[in-house]
Amino acid sequence: MYDDARLQQAAKDHLWMHFTRHGQYGAGADVPIMVRGEGVYLYDNQGRRYLDALAGLFVSQLGHGRTELAETAAKQAEQLAFMPLWSYAHPSAIELADKVASYAPGDLNRVFFTSGGGEAVETAWKLAKNYFKLVGKPMKHKVISRAIAYHGTTQGALSITGLPGLKQQFEPLVPSTFRAPNTNIYRAPLFGDDPVAFGRWAADQIEVAILNEGADTVAAVFLEPVQNAGGCFPPPPGYFERVREICDRHDVLLVSDEVICAFGRLGTMFGAEKFGYQPDIITCAKGITSGYAPLGAMIASDKLMEPFLQGSNMFAHGYTFGGHPVSTAVGLRNLELFEEEGVLEHVQTNAPAFRATLERLLDLPIVGDVRGEGFFYGIELVKDKATKESFSDEECERILYGFVSKELYNAGLYCRADDRGDPVIQLSPPLVSTQEHFDEMEQILRAVLEKASALL
Repeated sequence: MYDDARLQQAAKDHLWMHFTRHGQYGAGADVPIMVRGEGVYLYDNQGRRYLDALAGLFVSQLGHGRTELAETAAKQAEQLAFMPLWSYAHPSAIELADKVASYAPGDLNRVFFTSGGGEAVETAWKLAKNYFKLVGKPMKHKVISRAIAYHGTTQGALSITGLPGLKQQFEPLVPSTFRAPNTNIYRAPLFGDDPVAFGRWAADQIEVAILNEGADTVAAVFLEPVQNAGGCFPPPPGYFERVREICDRHDVLLVSDEVICAFGRLGTMFGAEKFGYQPDIITCAKGITSGYAPLGAMIASDKLMEPFLQGSNMFAHGYTFGGHPVSTAVGLRNLELFEEEGVLEHVQTNAPAFRATLERLLDLPIVGDVRGEGFFYGIELVKDKATKESFSDEECERILYGFVSKELYNAGLYCRADDRGDPVIQLSPPLVSTQEHFDEMEQILRAVLEKASALL
């Protein structure tokens, strides 16, 4: 069916892949080419099968090959292939906005569709600045986010991102973003043995950052329910309750960046629900369509919409493909399938078993920490388990990228090996995964990490 040689040459000559070291595909090395997905598995152009332990990129909630979603996309394209949401509406965008608002906590009733997650983050920051100007607080424009946190690649979202290595080559970026500590209790500088005290300290550092900049200049705090970059940092007990108090005290908007954590990844429709806090804005994408069409959204409170309902005020912002008819139709059917198939309940029931299966790996000398929530976990690798000594840059290149990443893939496990922060392996399988798939992940990880331990 596929001319593999032609595909390889065309890929190397013309396809600019994302976040890719293209130099690795010289000297005869092949570009991995996936051609098919079925359930929780992917298949490449050579017929090899891989367990999709990353849900594509934290996206494929319902797994691959769902004909219901493909048929929905085809039917919508036949009926209305395109219509922008610029002063006009169409039924699938209206229905999906209504469905999403019904799930969102509190008064988050206003849904602004985008093409993806980075655009949702851009939209949230622009709304925060615009809102405060309209209510007579024009100085409030700055953003606080956390160290190592990733919020997107567009100029504004990248500025909010707390990863210097991803930002340096694109600077200068949008000014006025500042960092507070993340919630990595495994490497806590204080209170590492007391999660409650550590959570209080980490939250209080957000207030320190607000006060250092001047509360009358800070518009928003952007936080993920479980921070992705660095390897799945859950919030300590009481953390978000304290952050909510701080934001209220200083009239700062709390933005819950749920591009990964929304739509069942943690066992609830939204991560804010999982941890019991009320944001002013939620940004989301990925799982809203299970990857069958590109779509993101910013969900805002009624309070934030209010100034735009007055007179000639307008939020002068939008995207050509935001709320695309095919994408919103797929999103609506995706969420209907969540309900019909009890996807949230499945994650809630099976999440403890997923954790327990991965925690078996703690007997390996190279595994320092296993952390996460729901179907979203990180495994931190260490050089010395007793001291928590991490890899050097050379060891990351040689062991994490040069060996672990390649060997996991060769063994049939598609996941993520990363060193944004400390070296981690991330696992985020489709939400339909079962114990059989957890065991397969653990067995492959064990075999590869046992070999990696001998390389230290």
